[in-house]
Amino acid sequence: MKSALTITCLWFAFAATNLSAADLPAKPNVVLILADDLGYMDIRANNPQTFYETPHIDSLATTGIRFTNGYAACPVCSPTRASIMTGKYPQRTGITDYIAGKRAGKLLPAPNREELALEEVTIAERLREAGYTTFFAGKWHLGTGDYTPNAQGFGPGLVGSGQFYYPPTQLPPPDPDDDPKTTDRIADEAVRFIEQHREKPFFAYLPFLAVHTPINAKKSLVEKYEAKKATVLPEAWGREREREVRLVQNHPAYAAMLEQMDTAIGRVLGALDRTGTAQRTIVIFTSDNGGLSTSEGHPTSNIPLRAGKGWMYEGGIRTPWLIRAPGLSLAGSVCDTPVVTMDLYPTILELTGLPLDRDQHRDGVSLVPLLKGGDLNPRPLFWHYPHYGNQGGAPGAAMREGDWKLIEWYEDDSRELFNLREDMSETTNAAAKYPDKVQELASRLATWRADVRAIMPTPNPQYKGR
Repeated sequence: MKSALTITCLWFAFAATNLSAADLPAKPNVVLILADDLGYMDIRANNPQTFYETPHIDSLATTGIRFTNGYAACPVCSPTRASIMTGKYPQRTGITDYIAGKRAGKLLPAPNREELALEEVTIAERLREAGYTTFFAGKWHLGTGDYTPNAQGFGPGLVGSGQFYYPPTQLPPPDPDDDPKTTDRIADEAVRFIEQHREKPFFAYLPFLAVHTPINAKKSLVEKYEAKKATVLPEAWGREREREVRLVQNHPAYAAMLEQMDTAIGRVLGALDRTGTAQRTIVIFTSDNGGLSTSEGHPTSNIPLRAGKGWMYEGGIRTPWLIRAPGLSLAGSVCDTPVVTMDLYPTILELTGLPLDRDQHRDGVSLVPLLKGGDLNPRPLFWHYPHYGNQGGAPGAAMREGDWKLIEWYEDDSRELFNLREDMSETTNAAAKYPDKVQELASRLATWRADVRAIMPTPNPQYKGR
């Protein structure tokens, strides 16, 4: 029996009937659901006191495995999306900020590629080559023109504008008052796809626009949460550098937008049940970065996690992570091993019985051992964000190894060290107390930056601030 010090996954059975221990069926379906800007503390499975209502998302926790240390590859969207499609750190793809981001400050941001290279073999392309039918509806944000999802393993024939693409349809366009984030349209298209492809293996990627700004939702749902707001704590604010940060979840429109997405996810899960495909379908749910708490309306709070989207603190990179793999994971399992979005590519390959491709997904590892109740070999995780986000964060880098997390700020070369087991809220900088640990982690971080050829920001000759 393992000692308490070496346990990485904790297994609890919350469901009345657990899934069998049999192997997964051959060529299982895969449904990958990506929320936009959803914080770790925004779902009830992670936060029983949340203001929001997420029963369908939470059902994936009670029927699958919940990861308490699941991370996005970047504190903003496009780099994380690139990491999901490629299995690589964003730095290897050249996409290190949201596409079109060019904000400058004391430093000039590093160059940022505005499309995912066609030379990359996406997870959709790998699955399509293996006989899977692929589906896409929602937010791409990895390029337009010749770089749409039609060129990366989805479609053909997807239509849209900007970064948003959908299957061609004869349905009327979504009502901007009733479905402002096209949440219901994404569900409509996904349900239709599942019903039409129930007999053959499929990969459905549902990158929702919710809960990204602008914060819009059905009027009736907003009214529901306006009434609920009177029953919870009043507004409370803190500060993160020059930015105010929300400390209480009580935003009615944000709650309404999240409920609308949760209901849409419930419809997709219901379609799997109704078509008899649920027991041969892997369902994965996560978010592209942490919740938005320091700008643009400050719609959510990530407390006890620090800061939010755009920051290297846990509120910016720790996200909801749920995987339901019928016949493999014990229902209601909880795992605290750190995982990151690059891991989805090799995990999906192994779950679908396809050979791993380490030249492609070189930075991700398969999580199948964790899904079976085992362990992974210990490894560090790294982040490099050489940009100024819209949310107040500054260029920097971070790494996590075990319980230790180091953050480096590029403007002044300062460093912060936190022990996340003892200080999940990152309130006490332990760098002065443990200088040897700082040097050890900083050296590893520098080595990693060299390996991925990370591009650094440069001094801004036009900067007039202090």
